[in-house]
Amino acid sequence: MSRVDVVAGEGHVDWPALEAAAVEAMRKAYVPYSKFPVGAAALTEDGRIVSGCNVENASYGLTLCAECALVGNLHMTGGGLLRAFYCVDGAGNILMPCGRCRQLLYEFRASGMELMTTQGIKTMDQVLPDAFGPEHLEGTR
Repeated sequence: MSRVDVVAGEGHVDWPALEAAAVEAMRKAYVPYSKFPVGAAALTEDGRIVSGCNVENASYGLTLCAECALVGNLHMTGGGLLRAFYCVDGAGNILMPCGRCRQLLYEFRASGMELMTTQGIKTMDQVLPDAFGPEHLEGTR
């Protein structure tokens, strides 16, 4: 876990630091079946960087995506909400989260959360428009 300079300017995100953390996480992936390592890193509202890697399972369906590990790391290191997100493959190329993982990230997003995408920086609302979240459930309003 590390901290980045969040306030070098209003809304500043140190994208190279997030990329480096995602690459570092990717190198720890457990991928004996697909040989497709994935690493993810995110910046929290309080300036922490949390990360995760994919962890495969012989039954395939029990495989954990890097985003799942990242959210677990978020809660293990103090909780909070995510401000910015970066995900890479084994060659360090930018990856977009799958639909399931976009939904997971949506649940733990800060207002205006940004994601590095293959088409540049986009907001969570742009990559998951009209999303369903806790605010739509009775008892969480």
